[in-house]
Amino acid sequence: MEKSHVQIGETSLPVYTVNTLIVGSGAAALGAAVNLLRQGVTDFAIVTEQWGGGTSNNAGSDKQTYYKLSLAGDVPDSPYQMARDLFAGGCMHGDLALCEAQGSAQAFFNLVSLGVPFPHDRYGGYVGYKTDHDPRQRATSAGPRTSHFMFERLAAEVQKHNVPIFDAHDVIALLTDEQDGETRVVGAVALDKHNLDSPTRGFVLFNATNVILGTGGPAAIYKTSVYPESQTGSTGLALEIGAVGNNLTESQYGLASIKFRWNVSGTYQQVIPRYISTAQDGSDEREFLNDYFPSMSKLATAIFLKGYQWPFDPRKVRNYGSSLIDILVYQETVVKGRRVFLDFRRNPSGAGKLEDFSFDLLEKEAYEYLEKSGALFGTPIERLAKMNQPAIDLYKDHGIDITREPLEIAVCAQHNNGGLRVNIWWETSVKHLFAVGEVAGTHGVYRPGGASLNAGQVGGARAALFIAKRYASAPPPAGQFADLVHEQVAAKLRLAEDMLDESAEGDAAVGRLRAELQERMSSAGAVIRDPARIGEAVRDAWALWQRMQRELRVARPEHLPAAFKNRDLCLTHCVYLEAIQEYLERGGKSRGSYLVLDPHGEKPTDELGDEWRFTLVRPEDFVSQKILEVRLKGDADVEKTWVDIRPIPKEDTWFENVWNDYMRDRIVR
Repeated sequence: MEKSHVQIGETSLPVYTVNTLIVGSGAAALGAAVNLLRQGVTDFAIVTEQWGGGTSNNAGSDKQTYYKLSLAGDVPDSPYQMARDLFAGGCMHGDLALCEAQGSAQAFFNLVSLGVPFPHDRYGGYVGYKTDHDPRQRATSAGPRTSHFMFERLAAEVQKHNVPIFDAHDVIALLTDEQDGETRVVGAVALDKHNLDSPTRGFVLFNATNVILGTGGPAAIYKTSVYPESQTGSTGLALEIGAVGNNLTESQYGLASIKFRWNVSGTYQQVIPRYISTAQDGSDEREFLNDYFPSMSKLATAIFLKGYQWPFDPRKVRNYGSSLIDILVYQETVVKGRRVFLDFRRNPSGAGKLEDFSFDLLEKEAYEYLEKSGALFGTPIERLAKMNQPAIDLYKDHGIDITREPLEIAVCAQHNNGGLRVNIWWETSVKHLFAVGEVAGTHGVYRPGGASLNAGQVGGARAALFIAKRYASAPPPAGQFADLVHEQVAAKLRLAEDMLDESAEGDAAVGRLRAELQERMSSAGAVIRDPARIGEAVRDAWALWQRMQRELRVARPEHLPAAFKNRDLCLTHCVYLEAIQEYLERGGKSRGSYLVLDPHGEKPTDELGDEWRFTLVRPEDFVSQKILEVRLKGDADVEKTWVDIRPIPKEDTWFENVWNDYMRDRIVR
């Protein structure tokens, strides 16, 4: 890496020249960094708004899952079988499914070699269990903090090699050039948050042959979210320069605690806690689920199944399925304005409407699981202590003692299955711009729990290999780079100055504008979607984008990063809502992890009102046969294209042929 200065107008700015710039510091970004090192690429740097601030280091569940190829036992498995199971989730390109499956074992054992404590038996078998949408017991876990361990060990490897890390640097723009009619990324602009008061406003330039974007999903576009507050996302950076997004309609939503953001899946549900709702002041406590289930048998079993059927799934609503609980929690919190809690101190009661809880009322699957776990006794908290004491300790570490107090929850945004379109080397539609982790749209409608952690590690390895083989050249000299990007950088400098106004409210306006977009996204573009409201939501989103140009002002330079982030989030939510509107106008119905209201559909249960009627999408529907791609053209024009789903490739696996191609360097292309 080389440092120099370039002149942009009357401002002299520092510029760092590297082969590859990695944006973000989560497990996927750091996985890409480690793989670059192993491919012999050392001329790269990491830039991050907060080291360790992303989802990887700060999120988890009762037993956070990593999905991989089966590596123990006698259950047959193969990369092609794993690819078929990933592909079966719908709207996932088959070549990406095959890459994620073929790279699974390598990515997993890379983490094992770095010290991530995945459990194995005495013979060295890395055993597995079943997770949601998983037919093969491929899941494994290092406990509630699996992704934290991944971050920790990958970060240690990066730091051991003295990789340059620019912490507290917010990337506010990707810089591009047009070559042979194609857009190519050539670098980035960041704000050094320790230098915002300087005449340069903290502007730092990066001159790079490649940029790897690993900034996670667009977490901060939602009001109700389980993403850690330090995770915001930067998808708008890529959308702004014309990168194609796909499957932006597909996100996952599930029950999570909100005082401390954490998924309440797995054992938290399998111990069958009591669900209660209260008024905002904590009065009028009610076990509200009793009003909608016909028996304690159905109710208690649905709570149990919520454990590994955790994300909301409209296919699991009918017949008193586990996802009916999500709808009822949503109705209590959003529609009725009440608060909902899990109470682990007492077993569910029938409250005079149903039988009181007893183990004999459980259906076979739930009863046998608890029996095998030695947990057919006591209260939910006693069962949780027996089955998973770390799940209790985790909340206690964050000031919440669930042995003494109920745990407040809501239906929260949890993961984006869509994102930026990538090819089999995780390169986006913008040349030399790679996307790894959640920002990459490699998943389809459904995915096995933990598949995202596998995809992030495989994607980083694929991107690193391609860069090492094909994009290892140095970027142009700093002066030539400055000529290429002069107008783009000057425009961002002017924008920063325009947003500074000593008479402004400070960060109050930033917070108010962000709250508006988050409220809109959570109400119109999250778990419950109403075709009658989406058009208004899209219009209001773009109206906010225009207002931001006029109203987004901050009193002090220290608020500039938040102001630029607002622009990124606002643009992102505009494009996401456009994609949702297109899906609904094409006749799209309920699927994945969201429910589309349909007055001509069926009610989830007779006990709910007609406003909850919905219809499931069918395999033969247009939206099931295609993938929606979107691209921003101009200031507010979104191009929408429905493309065919690529099948799983039938590759030539005859050794002599592959060997010849490999020896002649024909593989990476």
